[in-house]
Amino acid sequence: MPHAAESQHWYTQDGEPAYEVEAKKGGMRPATLRDARILNLVPSVTSIIGLADKPALTNWKIDQAILAALTLPRSPEEQEGDWIKRVKQDSKEQAYKAAERGTAIHAAIQGHYEGQPPQDEYWPHVKGTVSTVTDFFGIQNWNAECSFAHPLGFGGKTDLSCKHEKLGIVVDFKSKEFDTDTKLDIYDEHHMQLSAYAQGLGIEQARGAICYVSVTNPGLARVIEVTVDDMARGWESFQSLLRFWKSKNRFNV
Repeated sequence: MPHAAESQHWYTQDGEPAYEVEAKKGGMRPATLRDARILNLVPSVTSIIGLADKPALTNWKIDQAILAALTLPRSPEEQEGDWIKRVKQDSKEQAYKAAERGTAIHAAIQGHYEGQPPQDEYWPHVKGTVSTVTDFFGIQNWNAECSFAHPLGFGGKTDLSCKHEKLGIVVDFKSKEFDTDTKLDIYDEHHMQLSAYAQGLGIEQARGAICYVSVTNPGLARVIEVTVDDMARGWESFQSLLRFWKSKNRFNV
């Protein structure tokens, strides 16, 4: 099955993905806020979290812009506005390429947990990630790509989860450039994302974790677990953002 990013996605009240709708001229097009109002769809977890500031991501984008400016000198006859536009476009291209590579690795890992063999190019990433997750959590009856809709009016799709009565585990994969000695952190948006996923799946007590997968060192992966207190705080923060998102968008579904 295709694996797509969750951001800007919508879900039915039954928890089924509703990423696209029929276009008037035939074919399919991405669902919009207007479609969601008409079809009674709910927004994704990451759409809600997108309202919050992400300092690490912002800093990375600034770095890309600076690097682009250093490698794209302004010609003597080039207008400043034209040069700035060129620098911005180049930095966006770098971000797009990074996202595209991360999406491919992510899809290969998800595919493995769904019983699909990965391309040879991504097998080292898959093998290293699966080994790291198993070492950390032990053998589990994992569910991959499990979608849901919550009564509060949001939906989502988890990368990896399992449930044991009232207990469970929720894991989200993040691709990133890092080495064995790189310090990795988790942020408020991760706390919100994991806790919202747990609540969406009906897991009352959940272990939440981010599994970082290195795009520069195939086979290197690292699991960082979120504390119980941070999961609780993340859920409170997410509910506040959800209320703001609905008010901002005049959304009453």
